[in-house]
This record gives sequence, structure tokens and C-alpha cells, in this order.
Amino acid sequence: MASISSRRLAKELAEIHSEGCPVGINLVKADDFTCWWFTIEVMGESLYQGDKFTLQFRFDPQYPISSPAVQFVVTEGRQAPIHPHVYSNGHICASILGNEWSPVLSVVAVCVTLQSMLASCKDKQRPVDNDRYVRHAPDNPKKTQFHYDDDTV
Repeated sequence: MASISSRRLAKELAEIHSEGCPVGINLVKADDFTCWWFTIEVMGESLYQGDKFTLQFRFDPQYPISSPAVQFVVTEGRQAPIHPHVYSNGHICASILGNEWSPVLSVVAVCVTLQSMLASCKDKQRPVDNDRYVRHAPDNPKKTQFHYDDDTV
């Protein structure tokens, strides 16, 4: 019997193959139900016009109850977008990947949200604690307790 995670991912992948992705989002590769890669590009006028970034999604057996580990792929010659919520190692500080994750969100919905986050950016800059965070960051961004600006005290 297939797990809830693998059934859900199989459904999402089938929808991507049959319906396609929104404009500017493309599935590059899906390694079964463990790791998927997408490219995202901001459409229209923005600070990132003409830039294309690669996102990596890693799924644990608790998906969709728990969020996927999502980060921008950083390799030689490819950097994460310079954005106030994106660290130079590709980790993303976004509440939908943390305390506001909901099982109703899909992989494509996360891509659209991150595409929108880039499109609405007014100032290309790294998070203020980028250097310190990157020095001590875990491999898996889900192991980080991010503080979201909209958190209430």
C-alpha cells in the first residue's frame, strides 16, 4: 500500500504532466517522491526580469502534513536571488514553508508564491544576518527556526 505522501506526490506530478505549470514555472526533474527541481522566472517587469532560478523540493514521508524542504539551488555559476528573504546558500525565509504551511498547498502553489515574492521585491539585498546564518546553517532549511516579520509577540 502506498503512503499518503507518495499518493499525494503522484497526484501532483500527474496534474503537472497533464495541465502543465503556470507561466514562468517549469518542472526540470522529479526523482520519484524524494526530490523535485523546478525553474522559476518572474514574468513582466521586475528587478529579476530575465533571471531564471532553480528550486529544489525535498519531501519527507510526512508530506503533505509537513512542508517540503525548499531552497534555491546554488552551484558554481548559479546563485540564489538577491532578496531580503533569501540567504546566499539558497535557504528561504517564508512563512508558508514554516509556521503557515498547510497540507492544502501544493508544490506548484509554493512555486507561484515564491515567484510572486520575487516579483514584488523592491530592493535587491540579502537578509541582514546572511553571513552569520550561512556560516552556521544546517543542510536542511527545515531545521532552522526562522523569525517571520509578521510574527506577533
